[in-house]
Amino acid sequence: MSGHSSYRPGSAFGRAIHSIEETLIAFILGMMTLITFVNVVLRYLFNDALIWGLEVVLILFAWLVLLGISYGFKMTAHLGVDAVINLFDKPGKRNLALISAFCCIAYALLLLKGAWDYWAPFAALQPTEGRWFPMGFATGVRDRAFYVTDQVPMLGIFRWLEDAINYGDSYDKLPRVVPYFILPFSAALILLRVLQASWAVVTGRKDSLIVSHEAEDAVADAAQNRE
Repeated sequence: MSGHSSYRPGSAFGRAIHSIEETLIAFILGMMTLITFVNVVLRYLFNDALIWGLEVVLILFAWLVLLGISYGFKMTAHLGVDAVINLFDKPGKRNLALISAFCCIAYALLLLKGAWDYWAPFAALQPTEGRWFPMGFATGVRDRAFYVTDQVPMLGIFRWLEDAINYGDSYDKLPRVVPYFILPFSAALILLRVLQASWAVVTGRKDSLIVSHEAEDAVADAAQNRE
């Protein structure tokens, strides 16, 4: 079972979101490749480099990984070990899938809390109190809105952040609140995709949250294509 064959957007809105998600992932990957290629050419042919190139590629790589996690849940593309699961009959497999879904939801909730608590001070917002569960918002936490990236230049489209969170002071580099925004955003998206995948298991539209027997399916597909 391949992930791509198991997912079909059911509405025009779903197809639009799916298209945006795939386009964004492809764009990030393309930009990483382009910036790295330009830097190699500049370094070896002109003894120069984009001073911000490496940092931007690292940021884009983090975005790609975090967005890819939620995309993998949506496409049922995450690999998993099903040796133990296959020892059970169909009802047993379904029960184990439901337990797995519950664990994933709990983890996604903890991830969302942790991501918000880390990002919030960079946006001059308050993190939540409580170690495991949010017990309200903390007070008196010193914001980190003035923290900037090491080399990434400030972009004009984000100048509004200077008045919004930096008390009118100008940024000479891109504030960290921008690249770090991917943390709560991707965590929320992961939670959404896990809830959607879990509901598909509950309703019987999916048997598992992982892709199973990928190698056997690839061999079967190849054999079918030769016929």
